Amino acid sequence: MDGNGDVDLVLRSTRVVTPQGARAATVAVADGTIAAVGAYDAEVPSGARFEDFGDDVLLPGLVDTHVHVNDPGRTDWEGFWTATRAAAAGGITTLLDMPLNSLPPTTTAGHLETKRDVARGKAHIDVGFWGGAIPSNVKELRPLHDAGVFGFKCFLSPSGVEEFPELDQEQLARSLAEIAGFGGLLIVHAEDPHHLASAPQRSGPKYADFLASRPRDAENTAIESLIAHARRLNARVHVLHLSSSDALPLIAAARGEGVRISVESCPHFLTLTAEEVPDGATEFKCCPPIREAANQDLLWQGLADGTIDCIVSDHSPCTTDLKSPDFASAWGGISSLQLGLPAIWTEARRRGHTLDDVVRWMSAAPAALVGLHGKGAIEAGRDADFAVLAPDETFTVDPAALHHRNQVTAYAGRTLHGVVRSTWLRGERIVENGTLAAPSGRLLERNN
Repeated sequence: MDGNGDVDLVLRSTRVVTPQGARAATVAVADGTIAAVGAYDAEVPSGARFEDFGDDVLLPGLVDTHVHVNDPGRTDWEGFWTATRAAAAGGITTLLDMPLNSLPPTTTAGHLETKRDVARGKAHIDVGFWGGAIPSNVKELRPLHDAGVFGFKCFLSPSGVEEFPELDQEQLARSLAEIAGFGGLLIVHAEDPHHLASAPQRSGPKYADFLASRPRDAENTAIESLIAHARRLNARVHVLHLSSSDALPLIAAARGEGVRISVESCPHFLTLTAEEVPDGATEFKCCPPIREAANQDLLWQGLADGTIDCIVSDHSPCTTDLKSPDFASAWGGISSLQLGLPAIWTEARRRGHTLDDVVRWMSAAPAALVGLHGKGAIEAGRDADFAVLAPDETFTVDPAALHHRNQVTAYAGRTLHGVVRSTWLRGERIVENGTLAAPSGRLLERNN
């Protein structure tokens, strides 16, 4: 095996998911970096630690580029300590923190430094940061970029928190022009406010009423306008948490014209359906909403044909009291950070997809989206970040076993395939059978 002289760790499995496909292999690690991926029966260098996982699958650590950590300011909702523990327990080794729901929001370089100071020493996994684009901070975007954020998030409709207002179309154009000027990435919560305002708004416990209040047209129109701006400015844009399958042809056509647009969806849109949401069960509330089963089938088709690039959690937790039974007033967010891998694997295997597909959607593609070239694959030169999965084992979701701060989840009581045996960060085991080591994550900057 190449690089034997420096190898300090060797991992072996009958199923290692590599960019060339899953195969029996031995992975050599030197100083936290993958040195080689060799034959299954490769010799283990003298003095190296050795782990044989048998038939458990060795995956690259997952990369979740859409997490609301809410720290500082709303730490009763979530925090870096709890969020990164939940992520690690779910096989995630890198996350990017969203710029809102914390106080202050990440809308200036100074606010970014405040957030980094809070995260430092609390992160069980590697953590990077998005900046925010709001109406008042166009002049702050370049300094944030220079300070190492991975891109900028904006809303086209109200965000739910007053300190992070949405952009109108003129403000969107101004911010996007600024970001395009330095080659940055704008990620967009794409729901059109006019369609939302004209939709029926009814309070109460009925999920059907809430679903009617967030129509597909709101997403479709917002994405159509975003495509027009990106085309005109030759800007790079990314659609967050796609829920409406109607938008997929728009996105595919735009790409065919050379528009630089990518798109993500989330486990809840791909595994939960509107038809199964009980009235009053606001743990299922998110914006845009969980839609019907027929819509979900088309989202999976979009994943299969490559129109949807990646799957990320949009983990957006809150305190239990904010999930009141009234869908109109309850906080909109799904807590799933620890459960994304088994939830997606359970549905993917049912639909005939493989773990190679899941790794592409949940590790390789999110890493590529944000330029994390050391993450997202088991190959020489990458960080030695791994998840070890027993793919055929099942478990029933017990909210009390979750590591995020408020144990509210739409997956409670569900039986899922895929048990994460262990998680490794740069060659060190940080989770083993649910037990976590001391935090050892690093704070990441763009291109580092």
